[in-house]
Amino acid sequence: MEVQIFGVKKSQDTRKAERFFKERKVKIHYVDLDVRPIAKGELSRFTQKAGGLPGLIDRNSKTYQKKGLEFMKLSEERWLELIQENPDLLVLPLVRFGQKVTIGHDEVTWKSWME
Repeated sequence: MEVQIFGVKKSQDTRKAERFFKERKVKIHYVDLDVRPIAKGELSRFTQKAGGLPGLIDRNSKTYQKKGLEFMKLSEERWLELIQENPDLLVLPLVRFGQKVTIGHDEVTWKSWME
């Protein structure tokens, strides 16, 4: 079994996901979004799961608050640009196992993948 984790090192939930899979000796392919932005095709998988791009946005993130994004109406293209520049705008971690994906910390689903 191998999972792919998209996140940033400063995200506590991303670190929790890494620890969860390491403790269960699951091979991890980690993508640090601060180093390498998520590909649009990959992002679309998570967007479908979230019911659209707004479902992936972490409205509690410091960047979201600092940029005043709660008061703006942005196009999807502009959101994608902002996400590429500021990956902490996403609900993290984004975890993929084959065609299955989770958004945020979701140990219940991760455990079901291992059964």
